[in-house]
Amino acid sequence: MKVLLVSLYHPELVRGGAQQICYELFKGLKSRDGVDPVLLAAVDPTFKSLYKSGAQITGFDGRDGEFVFLSREYDYLWHKVSSGELTKSFAEFLELVQPDVIHFHHFLLLGIDLLTLARRVLPNVRIVMTFHEFLSICDANGHMLRKFDNSLCTRASPVRCHQCFPDRQPESFFMREMWFKKHLSVVDAFTVPSRFMIQRYVSWGLDARKIFHVTNGQPDYSGGRVQVGKVDRANRFGFFGQLVDNKGVWLLLEAVKMLRAEGFSDFIVEINGDNLKYASEARRVEIEAFITAESQLPLNERIVVFNGGYSVDQLAQRMARVNWCIVPSVWWEIFGLVISEAWMFKRPVIASNVGGPGERITHEKDGLLFDVADASSLAQAIRRACTEKGLWERLVKGIGAPATEDIMVDGFLSIYGNAIETRTSQSS
Repeated sequence: MKVLLVSLYHPELVRGGAQQICYELFKGLKSRDGVDPVLLAAVDPTFKSLYKSGAQITGFDGRDGEFVFLSREYDYLWHKVSSGELTKSFAEFLELVQPDVIHFHHFLLLGIDLLTLARRVLPNVRIVMTFHEFLSICDANGHMLRKFDNSLCTRASPVRCHQCFPDRQPESFFMREMWFKKHLSVVDAFTVPSRFMIQRYVSWGLDARKIFHVTNGQPDYSGGRVQVGKVDRANRFGFFGQLVDNKGVWLLLEAVKMLRAEGFSDFIVEINGDNLKYASEARRVEIEAFITAESQLPLNERIVVFNGGYSVDQLAQRMARVNWCIVPSVWWEIFGLVISEAWMFKRPVIASNVGGPGERITHEKDGLLFDVADASSLAQAIRRACTEKGLWERLVKGIGAPATEDIMVDGFLSIYGNAIETRTSQSS
């Protein structure tokens, strides 16, 4: 069975959960007998060195089965590429590869209309779509955050979306919904990494019978060699992720400011991550100002350490420096790969109480939950983590092993099988 995996970015170019999971799946499928995976990862024109004259789709770094889709002329309103040459190249790529299954992990930089193009080019191909956010439903980056007050949104409608984008008429959002549903109608099976997402998409109008939960899985980066004993002071915290608005690093810095103002400073926060360039201008300025101010303090007064970006092979070293991981996402965080990574190293997680973290973490058993987007609630959790005797050891004992890569691969192979059966019955 040949499986074409289509991704937003290659994780070695831009880190992110969707592309990381897609690549883990690619590697996992390669280890299975009877499965031949191919990866197609989109890139944007900021990676100028990858763009060659006349090239549309090229190999990646000389690796077998890995290709890049050189996105250009992308329409972020309708989510399609305007380049006829690029869409023609995608059709030719499909004809050359001849996959049995096409598994889309995103459509950003690729185009939602590539779903129907794939169906036209290969009428009997099985199409699977994994949702890693709510971009089909929500034009505000798929975060379902109301732009005028940053409150969580639970449903989309033409009027509600118009409130976030007052320069666009409600009718335009009705047309957007019809456009997306037209192209999603050719999908045989949808998957989501967290169960709470199912109701969101069903309420939006997708068929519940076509949506399946397949958890994200990863290799154990700890190598199973983590030994945890008592600690004198569990007062070191780590943030791991992108420095973009919805991941909430700014909220963590607000909590630090509050605790410092209260005279509580006996703790350290290590920030591990990059991509600050993708944050909004206001948040970027705010974070850069904090970095500058912190760097001007005497060493013994600094609370926050900015370590920069990291690769998977650096994870063990950075996890060893902290007792806790903080996931301060201010949106419906879909899954939270960092939660799995923290659990690999037996690090309890302090996280927002909604979305994937709210679903995965059991408060007081394997971690602590705080009120989403509430810096004061997060500050209280940090203070408690530093001062409550026995809390860290108790939560460590409650941590179970996260899902493995094999569990995820088995889950998707099952979905591919269901899709095969569905397409076969429709063709007969």
